[in-house]
Amino acid sequence: MTHTLKRTFAMLLLAIFGSTLLYNCEPDADSLGQQLFDNDAAQGTMISYPIIAYNYNNNDSIRSDASRLISGYDASGGILSTGVLGAFTETQFGMQRASYITQLRMPTDNYDFNGANPKVDSVVLVLRPPANTTTNTYFFEQDSLKTSTYEKSDFPVNGENIAVSIEKKTYPVRKYGKIGGISKAMKINVQEVTTFIDPTDDKFNRSNADISTGELLGSGVFNGDVSALNITKKSDGSSVFTGNLGFRIPLSNKDFFQTHILDKKGKPELQDASNFIRYFKGIKISVDETDRYLFQFSPNDLELIMYYKYDKDDNGTITRPQTTLKFNLGSANAHIGKYEYNRAGSPAEKAVSMSNKDGGDARIFVQGMGGPSAGVRIPDEIIGKLKTEFQNNKIGILSATIRLFVDPALSWVNKNSTEDRRFTIVPIKTKTGSTLLDFSSFSDDTKAGLSLYYYNKTPEYYDFVVTKTVKDIVEGKTEKDANNNDVPVVNRPFYISLGSFVGNASGTPLGALRTTRAFDMNRVVLIGTESSNANNVQLKVTYATKK
Repeated sequence: MTHTLKRTFAMLLLAIFGSTLLYNCEPDADSLGQQLFDNDAAQGTMISYPIIAYNYNNNDSIRSDASRLISGYDASGGILSTGVLGAFTETQFGMQRASYITQLRMPTDNYDFNGANPKVDSVVLVLRPPANTTTNTYFFEQDSLKTSTYEKSDFPVNGENIAVSIEKKTYPVRKYGKIGGISKAMKINVQEVTTFIDPTDDKFNRSNADISTGELLGSGVFNGDVSALNITKKSDGSSVFTGNLGFRIPLSNKDFFQTHILDKKGKPELQDASNFIRYFKGIKISVDETDRYLFQFSPNDLELIMYYKYDKDDNGTITRPQTTLKFNLGSANAHIGKYEYNRAGSPAEKAVSMSNKDGGDARIFVQGMGGPSAGVRIPDEIIGKLKTEFQNNKIGILSATIRLFVDPALSWVNKNSTEDRRFTIVPIKTKTGSTLLDFSSFSDDTKAGLSLYYYNKTPEYYDFVVTKTVKDIVEGKTEKDANNNDVPVVNRPFYISLGSFVGNASGTPLGALRTTRAFDMNRVVLIGTESSNANNVQLKVTYATKK
């Protein structure tokens, strides 16, 4: 009978939270509610308490180096990385522009270019989207695929012109911002970086790093699509060229690569990687525009390819074959996601600058990539009421969630992207022996394996799970402090941000600070502490009492 009653309350929660709640994510009631099942008699009640929500200012800055552009790991332990490019302006949050900076290396030390007299033919940078997964879509397949096939009779291959067939498959990337009409086109620039990026220096780990640039290496107009190319000979169908899915940017400044790379053959600049990254300090990829859209790409899959010819001696006959040099732009290099903001006159600027963590803010502006987050605090008097109910009326808390409604008046900005919104929630602590805040701990609910939150579509809100946290406080349980002493669990505010926890290949989170916030393109306006609004931020507690 007891087991049946427990399942009944679990199904009650399922009805409350809707179909998004996974039954196996909610364990049986722990000792706080166990007393209610001893005599097999209990009833469930939900009550709401107004609480405090406020804007948390992240100063439009976030750690965005290579270690923070990681979205996960594959089964073999390989790094899955994600970066953001583009720009978007709207009236609530203002302007946001994302650029990307990376070092690069030669394929081997003291590269000899295959032979004498190497000369540049062309250089291209290839941007690639991350691979689609069951949880993330970076480019649209299926119905959005466009295929075109055509022929050329004079395609150059090894110094001669031949007839080829060309098949091009085109897919639109997932965009956040203005996604239709003329606004699809953005000019992407590739520039030389003139600041040495020292990854051991903290100032080069953040999104507002001060990086200088030099020569423009090339530009391309991106229309929102990535393409795969397959070129075959007409004569026998053999492959001439296969271009994996991406967007190719021609780097027309061939003189730069001739003088800075090929003409340095045998010189100290190319002797080893340490010399090279101090000589050729990197590249910056950015857009001209300020009001188009943001899109995601795979930093570790970038390709910078230089096509060149060299002297080849075939038994006394000198030929000039073409070959390629592919620079290494992968995870061994320092990366920086660089983000710029202009919030002048925007509601977000006003709300964040006037944030009231004591009394709360009416509207909460939450944005990825270093934008603001939400702070939520359960007032001590609410905790006191629950303790009194526990002591006097023997209530057992079955569920506790923080409910935050999406502002329906701003649906145009809240629903701007088809990208699924994701959040993280962690307790705000204070670092031992310091006044600095600490966000490095999972909540007790996350550590217990409970879901982070549940989503309801109509009306649109999020229920952030704080069941175990609230139960432990009310019940007077203890936790270990920095000195391994048992101390009472205290009431702490929560920090809610866009993004998700980064996990290993099996999905286990790697740490509370390892999140995707550094490249999460989303933003949302939530209803905060506004007593006149029925949808203000609330603590929802479901409890049971003896009959």
